[in-house]
Amino acid sequence: MENQRNIVVALVLVALLLFGWDSAMQYFYPQPAVEAQQEQVQAAAAPTDEPAPRGRNREGGLTAAADIEEEERDLETQLAQADRVAIEAPSVEGSINPVGARIDDLTLTRYRQTVEKDSPPVRLFSPNGTPAQYFTQFGWVGDGVSTPGPDTVWQTEGGPLTPASPVTLRWDNGQGQLYTIRLEVDDDYLITATQTVANTGSGPVSVQPYGFINRTSRTASSDIWNVQSGPIADVENSVDFGTDYDDLDDEKVIDAQGSSEWLGFTDIYWLSALVPDEGASADGSFRALGDKHYRADLIYDPVTVQPGKQVSRSTRLFAGAKESDVLEAYEAQGIDRFSLAIDWGWFRWFEKPILWLLKALNSAVGNFGVAIILLTLIVRGIMFPIAQKQFASMAAMRALQPKMKALQERYKDDKQTLQQEMMKLYKQEKVNPLAGCLPMFLQIPVFFALYKVLLISIDMRHQPFVLWIRDLSAPDPLHILNLFGLLDFQPPGFLAIGVLALLLGLTMFLQFRLNPAQMDPAQQQIFMIMPWVLMFVMAPFAAGLLIYWITSNTLTIAQQKYLYSRHPQLKELAARDAEEKKRKAEEAKAKP
Repeated sequence: MENQRNIVVALVLVALLLFGWDSAMQYFYPQPAVEAQQEQVQAAAAPTDEPAPRGRNREGGLTAAADIEEEERDLETQLAQADRVAIEAPSVEGSINPVGARIDDLTLTRYRQTVEKDSPPVRLFSPNGTPAQYFTQFGWVGDGVSTPGPDTVWQTEGGPLTPASPVTLRWDNGQGQLYTIRLEVDDDYLITATQTVANTGSGPVSVQPYGFINRTSRTASSDIWNVQSGPIADVENSVDFGTDYDDLDDEKVIDAQGSSEWLGFTDIYWLSALVPDEGASADGSFRALGDKHYRADLIYDPVTVQPGKQVSRSTRLFAGAKESDVLEAYEAQGIDRFSLAIDWGWFRWFEKPILWLLKALNSAVGNFGVAIILLTLIVRGIMFPIAQKQFASMAAMRALQPKMKALQERYKDDKQTLQQEMMKLYKQEKVNPLAGCLPMFLQIPVFFALYKVLLISIDMRHQPFVLWIRDLSAPDPLHILNLFGLLDFQPPGFLAIGVLALLLGLTMFLQFRLNPAQMDPAQQQIFMIMPWVLMFVMAPFAAGLLIYWITSNTLTIAQQKYLYSRHPQLKELAARDAEEKKRKAEEAKAKP
């Protein structure tokens, strides 16, 4: 009766886990990038009176149908202005708006919005006033001196802006001060703005150069418990991931305390950041502007420009993808801790080697899915000696089973004494009942590191495996319940079981079947249920993570088969256990 009660309690807990898992995954694991982007495209084609705004997703970008349609109209109008200066660099393309000296049109040529080959490139910056508003502006403020403003029309020299050809913006205030902004771009994502004010007047003037990034949170990616999306700053030798858009809405203005090495806004995959001139003092802050608009400000200390003199400040703007190699290269060039703009968390010491190994394997085989399988082989190969010890422990446990059964019969009405006697038996025979769990515990760091790499590393974004798996960083897109898309409905998260999740449950079930039978029948029943519970739990996770686990389970099964062949006594005992369980089951059925 007690065993039956334990099984019922276990089943109730499993049901609660499954039905609560969908809600938890919506919070902890944001909507898949591919599905989110496809819904955006479908929403854009839907009637504008259809109010279907969704929450943020892993990629970022507009999600409301009306916003997407309005953005397309605004871009078509604003980017058609003839006076814009083109940006043509290997990694970014776009244009500069001479009104206000804004960099407000920027797309990332290395990345597509979806996995489709004809998908447009990812858009990072959009002009002021558009639903996806996101831009950078440079300028000056001054006391008693005319400075350029947001509506100032600058004269442009040069163009297009390329790594080989800079562009200069000029504005004369007619009072003896000439303002210039020289823009340079490199082969990746760094634009350098050198702001110069030349004083040809009769007296000194005091000005403060500034740069700011203005954006809306409508295009922000999900801000989840283990990945930052929102304001980001390097302050006092540490990268601050603690502020989000809700904090800005509450506080209105948040100053970056101390000396700021860089500051800006981060999404899971994308980053915009201002890096101040190394030789000048500057203050940084974040502010909420209302209507889901926010700004990251970088303003230098006032400088006095004497007649016949000029003063310059150089600010670097990073606007692009958070590629680990690129960020590390910029860090080597003097932007401190820039590689930590990727939210590695506390275990980056382990996650970075996993990513490095995956990239190295991918370079060798040309497929990240195959690289994950090879990673699994390497991990299992390293742990093979431990597995051998595990089987030795299993053999010892099997040999103790007659004595264990005797103890159970003797103390069947005294659970506490039974546990004490069992521990004495383990100690006498020098057997560790937990030794068989060691390989599983050793895999946890690898499993977590791979999970985080798949979640935050842009190297894994839109990486295909085979057949229908076109994005290893997103969940399996095919679901059994809707007959792999043949039926026109989307299963809820906890029922969105794909082929990979089913293979995971099956391989784990087969693996558990090879393990020694538990002495407690209730525990044995729970072990038989657990693989199918994990099938539901793991279904919303990245396909790459499931491939790792399926491969690991398959290798474990093969490894167990091999070690059983090396230890015939284990195989014989396993057969006896199977016969015993079969006999007891038949006896139970025969009872009235």
